[in-house]
Amino acid sequence: MAKQDSIGSFLEILELYYRAHGRSDMLWRQPESDGTHEPYKILVSELMLQQTQVARVTPKFSAFIDIFPDVAALAKAQLGDVLKLWSGLGYNRRAKFLWQSARYIVDNYSGTFPSTQKELLRLPGVGPNTAGAILAYTYDHPTIYIETNIRTVIIHHFFQDRTGIADADIREVMEKILGQLDDLTPREFYWALMDYGSHLKSTVGNLNKASKSYAKQSAFAGSRRQLRGQIIRLLSVGSYSFAELLIVLDDDRAESVLIDLESDQLIRRDNNILMLA
Repeated sequence: MAKQDSIGSFLEILELYYRAHGRSDMLWRQPESDGTHEPYKILVSELMLQQTQVARVTPKFSAFIDIFPDVAALAKAQLGDVLKLWSGLGYNRRAKFLWQSARYIVDNYSGTFPSTQKELLRLPGVGPNTAGAILAYTYDHPTIYIETNIRTVIIHHFFQDRTGIADADIREVMEKILGQLDDLTPREFYWALMDYGSHLKSTVGNLNKASKSYAKQSAFAGSRRQLRGQIIRLLSVGSYSFAELLIVLDDDRAESVLIDLESDQLIRRDNNILMLA
């Protein structure tokens, strides 16, 4: 458990780093003309940023918001069009979750974005961390959420030389830190954690290995995930018959992956012609 004075020292270090190196130019951190932060844009960025680097997300986010500027626009879209725009980010189910969330908000909240954790957790693909991020970044709410950058920072400063660190231990420290925020708002605090955590990952390494929640990500090259992405890219350009696509892919796993994508309703078959959903 963190000592009170160590929290004060930590906040000084965090704020100094953020004031000097904070990535305030990120598109999803920009306020609206009235100074508010749009929850829809936060949701888009959070789903895009899951297991994807900022450099890859930035142009995709910009293009996505240009085409689907709000919940209503996304809800009206065909899933296939959303998948085409998402292509290249990977984990295409995230695009489907985002599309389903927009439709859910339009159908159940008349297009008004929900503002409580209980309501946010009803959205497809939104778990406690994504809900917490939306509450912090949109409403400046001092909620607690934990992801890899946050774990990196807290482990580095409060759990050095320890392993098997539970998120409950990190949460206990976070509660104390949030109770002592002074110069940083909750929104700025989490932005600072994201930026400082990214810096620490590049300088001291992946401290998440000390966490109980750590699970090594499987290699992308040659994986079924890579094959799924290849299929989505091919069908973003045009349709194929099942047999044609098997020939183009030339992979023993192709048939089962196609069946999985159909089951996930990311692609569909019409008279044995495959196309995006």
